[in-house]
Amino acid sequence: MSVVVENLTKKYGVQKAVNDISFEINTGEVVGFLGPNGAGKSTTMKMITCFMAPTSGNVNVEGSSIHSDSETVKKKIGYLPENNPLYLDMPIVDYLRFSAEIQGVKKSDISGRISDMIERCGLTAEKHKNINELSKGYRQRVGLAQAMIHDPEVLILDEPTTGLDPNQIVEIRKLIKDLGKEKTVILSSHILSEVEATCDRILIINKGKIVADGSAETLRQQSQGQELLTIQIEGKGDVKKELLGLKSVETVKEVDGKNDWFTVQSKPDTSSRKEIFDLCVKQKWYLMEMSGIETRLEDVFRNLTN
Repeated sequence: MSVVVENLTKKYGVQKAVNDISFEINTGEVVGFLGPNGAGKSTTMKMITCFMAPTSGNVNVEGSSIHSDSETVKKKIGYLPENNPLYLDMPIVDYLRFSAEIQGVKKSDISGRISDMIERCGLTAEKHKNINELSKGYRQRVGLAQAMIHDPEVLILDEPTTGLDPNQIVEIRKLIKDLGKEKTVILSSHILSEVEATCDRILIINKGKIVADGSAETLRQQSQGQELLTIQIEGKGDVKKELLGLKSVETVKEVDGKNDWFTVQSKPDTSSRKEIFDLCVKQKWYLMEMSGIETRLEDVFRNLTN
């Protein structure tokens, strides 16, 4: 395992910002860490990076404990906090050189690492500027570059695409996915579509507790529980009443503004598709459309964190 979190807790007085959480992340996984504001995301990330000491529990990063070997843990992690830690009066290249030096990169390798990070983070056109001359999006790229300058095994990125335009987000998303092939990546984001497109796995934290762990598809399936169909039926008689009479159907709702359209929810662990089809044949109705409604990740998130 690359990162192992065991019974991690952080208290502020009587309040538990993080409450006895445990999870494991393998090398080569890109994991999205989601939760509402104040749920414990940033606190957890700070404890993993040794920026903040836990009240109890432990984290092992590539076999090194945050308690007994914190210096080694720090060397193995690249961290981009939510508030990008930049020295605005420094030129980009000088800042990355400084970052490489404090991370212990060999002097003979520093120039090569700077060139690589400038290219990979899309900073080539801006590399001769001071950081205070950059837009917020380019400052975020510099933050990513400093997090990766020492080629860490684990990357922890807190809101890494903040301030980026749609084209830049796509580029950084691709970079993160490429990095995930060889490193462990943990990222937090409020953009759920971005997490779904980038991450292999999603952890959702709420009120300091892990409330979900799995791929986006797995979480949708677990959240949905009951089949939800949208159908269009053309036929005489009380279609809604007949649908409600089916053994497998729990609820039927007419779709506002659409004649002959219905939303049908099946009973738990059953499917209504065959019964609906057979009913249409029996009544000589035209079944114009029948499709499943996929649970959105936004809906899963709301259900778990409300």
